[in-house]
Amino acid sequence: MATFALLTKLAPDEARDPRVREERGKQWMNKVKARCPGVHWLSHFLVLGPHDFLDLYEAANEEEAAKVAMISLSLGALSAETWTLLPYQRYLHLAKEV
Repeated sequence: MATFALLTKLAPDEARDPRVREERGKQWMNKVKARCPGVHWLSHFLVLGPHDFLDLYEAANEEEAAKVAMISLSLGALSAETWTLLPYQRYLHLAKEV
């Protein structure tokens, strides 16, 4: 399984009332679990910066990770960036091969 980060920026109308976020978040998670059952969630954070949320998760491949981002966009995200993450120890191992 590969590790991914999803950085999400909500559309202005979605971010306007934070009290509705819990229900919208549940809708999002239910849809992701239904469409991407192999995704394993590691962490979920509110971001005080240019994005609103950061999710860390494991997925089988880039296609499954892309589905997670597309679901986010379909449920009110203005943008959804997916980054592939490499554990630091793996990086050190690869660096020795260079």
